[in-house]
Amino acid sequence: MKYYGRAEGAAQKIVDAFKSGNLPQALAPVFVRRKDGVPCRNWSWGNQLLCALFGTQDARGFKQWNTVGRNVKRGSKAFDILVPLMRTITVTDPETGAEKKIQALYGFGTAPVFPIECTEGAEIKVDEEVTRWIDSLPLVDVARAWGLNVDAYEGRVGAPKGKYARKRAIAVGVKNLATWAHELIHAADDRLGNLKERGQHWRSETVAELGGAILLEVLNIEHESDRGGCFEYVKEYARDAGLEPVQACMNVLKRTCDAVNLLLSEAEKLTVSQVSTTVA
Repeated sequence: MKYYGRAEGAAQKIVDAFKSGNLPQALAPVFVRRKDGVPCRNWSWGNQLLCALFGTQDARGFKQWNTVGRNVKRGSKAFDILVPLMRTITVTDPETGAEKKIQALYGFGTAPVFPIECTEGAEIKVDEEVTRWIDSLPLVDVARAWGLNVDAYEGRVGAPKGKYARKRAIAVGVKNLATWAHELIHAADDRLGNLKERGQHWRSETVAELGGAILLEVLNIEHESDRGGCFEYVKEYARDAGLEPVQACMNVLKRTCDAVNLLLSEAEKLTVSQVSTTVA
């Protein structure tokens, strides 16, 4: 079934729903939880993102690898993660006047870690469930064809639900497909040369959130398109820009549909290529 060119119709339905206010409640986040006991699952989301950028699901220091029976291969290169620097200080309780010692953060340093791909030795258990989920994401083959590493990090309250690192990777901390589609639209928008804003800008964020909803509805994954969550997200950024949510959507509608259509056309090309290869 051909999907290309259907973005505009889906976009209009979503914008009409925004106008009417007839929207469901936003979906609750379903955090990614791996069950393999890998140390980096307890790292900050930023350090876990670094693992995704370097294309690995497991990274450890030299000695950490040795303790689990693996050795770093000769000539392998490490990458740095951020580590908090703590020191003990003495503080006085303002109510009792008693002194006590506490650990205080005074900065960050770096520590070298090696990805599992640069090691050899004893087998390490991998959470196949999360790996299978990543492989099942809609249009994940398109992201990989664009040279993007796709991975997941341990989601947590207060941390970003997902992240697109320009031309390098997509990482998600929740299993909600709306978040995956949001980051995928960022990648398509970037590939078209339209992602020129830096940081969390209302224009690029509206493109990604609205585009993600459109994409999932075109793919007939309507529940996960999360229209309620999409509206709340767009409304927040539109308010900061002094715009109404519908106006913000209309201002970037063509750019949004272009990103959706690029993804759909790329998916169709990959399907045709795979069929041709199979026949040959």
